[in-house]
Amino acid sequence: MNKTELIDAMAADAGITKAAAKKSLESFLGNVEGSLKKGNRVSLVGFGSWAVSRRNAREGRNPSTGQTIKIAAKNVVKFKAGSDLANSVN
Repeated sequence: MNKTELIDAMAADAGITKAAAKKSLESFLGNVEGSLKKGNRVSLVGFGSWAVSRRNAREGRNPSTGQTIKIAAKNVVKFKAGSDLANSVN
């Protein structure tokens, strides 16, 4: 399912226009992103949670040349599925 299909499904399920569904989805995504940028965790009980984790700098290898390269430190977003979501797909 892509973003357009999700908007269509949200509009149909909620009985709202596609424009309203798109605005709702963009608001949700913007608020999740804003919270993660501040270093906060976002948790939806039963669905899952998003958190920012720090990945330290490290050395790696270029697979084509075998040369050692430096990989910079960065923040990564991690998602952990909630129990309801995990159980529903199994």
